[in-house]
Amino acid sequence: DRVLIFPLYPQYSAATTATVQDKAFDALKLMRWQPALRTVPAYFDHPAYIDALARSLEDHLSGLTWRPDLVVASYHGLPEDYHRKGDPYYCHCHKTTRLLHERLGWPEEAIMTTFQSRFGRAEWLKPYTADTIEALPGKGVKNVVVITPGFAADCVETLEEIAIGVREGFIAAGGQNFDVTPCLNDSDLSIDMLSTIIEEELQGWR
Repeated sequence: DRVLIFPLYPQYSAATTATVQDKAFDALKLMRWQPALRTVPAYFDHPAYIDALARSLEDHLSGLTWRPDLVVASYHGLPEDYHRKGDPYYCHCHKTTRLLHERLGWPEEAIMTTFQSRFGRAEWLKPYTADTIEALPGKGVKNVVVITPGFAADCVETLEEIAIGVREGFIAAGGQNFDVTPCLNDSDLSIDMLSTIIEEELQGWR
């Protein structure tokens, strides 16, 4: 009789977080006796999430035999029209990146924010991941690590689009080393972070 809905999209967008909630509400419409319902808000700036990202990135970098000249935080794209209409996604992504480099103690220029997976002819959020990374070797940036903070788990957008497609473009453009930090997936860091947020949202129910 009590349900907590947890959309696993750290950065809020009407196209993702709100869609999950819409589907849950649609199901409730069919119930004569509805349970009490809570929804977990976007957790793009939650300390447990930022800490999990930072520790995951640090662990990944420690296993490399080379050091990146730049870390690229690539988020799923969104049509620019959504941003103009008030969707907070763009701002959430940039704040996640800022909090990440602050947590790591890195200078701001050590991590940059880009957007991937655009579709159709409309303008999407910029800068575009593929175009940006393929241009880096020409600017003297030869070693790159990508992290995808907006994805709770690895999927075609991280394993194929970034780890294969973008890597091929980067190497073809003169890059030397390229790697992708795994998503948090079902790691201990991920489960601890999710548990922390869930426990907070269940206060008063337990």
